[in-house]
Amino acid sequence: MTVHVTLIGKPGCHLCDDARTVVERACAASGATWDEQSILDDPLLADEYAEQIPVVLVDGRRFDFWRIDEARLAARLAGS
Repeated sequence: MTVHVTLIGKPGCHLCDDARTVVERACAASGATWDEQSILDDPLLADEYAEQIPVVLVDGRRFDFWRIDEARLAARLAGS
């Protein structure tokens, strides 16, 4: 089964840009799929995560937020 990562953020967020790079690398190395969602496009996401972006979900569960630790994410994806 393939692991799926979701990055929740918004345009113009420098931490989101950094997180995108981390997610891209970790997913490429592990074979996980990923997508990105903006809190500006979804009021429910904005209500839940606006103060925590960027947020990374792994298989729909919150994994990390703000500064995403690449080694920790890679380890999680490798262990799935």
